[in-house]
Amino acid sequence: MIINRTIWTPTLAWLGAAVAALVLALAAPSESDVMGRLPEVTVKRLDQQRVVIPSGFTADRVLALVAYSKSHRADIQSWIQGLRLDQDSSIEWFKMPVLDDPGDEGARDALERRLLAQLPPDGDRSRLVPVFTDRQAFIRAAGLSGPEHVSVLVLNRDGKVLARAEGRFDEAKAQALRETLLTQGD
Repeated sequence: MIINRTIWTPTLAWLGAAVAALVLALAAPSESDVMGRLPEVTVKRLDQQRVVIPSGFTADRVLALVAYSKSHRADIQSWIQGLRLDQDSSIEWFKMPVLDDPGDEGARDALERRLLAQLPPDGDRSRLVPVFTDRQAFIRAAGLSGPEHVSVLVLNRDGKVLARAEGRFDEAKAQALRETLLTQGD
């Protein structure tokens, strides 16, 4: 029996391509994997209120200003001023210093006291939410580039990163963040 190769070769190639496409579709990361997701963690704001991040957010979309060192204060302030966050009550926001967990409650309390000492006397303590965790694991989970720059994130209640920017305030980046904050749904 003679098999006609001209019929089987294209059919097998097409079948192989279909199987490869299916495997790639299943292996491709989802959008939330690409953009990142905040790990769920219980934190204590500097007004001493405990909150679960991200499920404890009071709005559907929140702006998080993430810093990794005190040298980032000027960049964080540039976003607060640039977005007029201290004047615009329509945007739910908070500052989130991400600190390596010292593993001891006393050491965490000492770090919190230092953060409080840096806060102006009339500063809103409820907006300062330190996160004690493995900093590198947090950065990976949130899909961020690293601790060298401030990260500005738009998050939903599931902790999905819907938009992000890095570094000092930039009007073009700010506009994209505003649009994401004001868009309904995920």
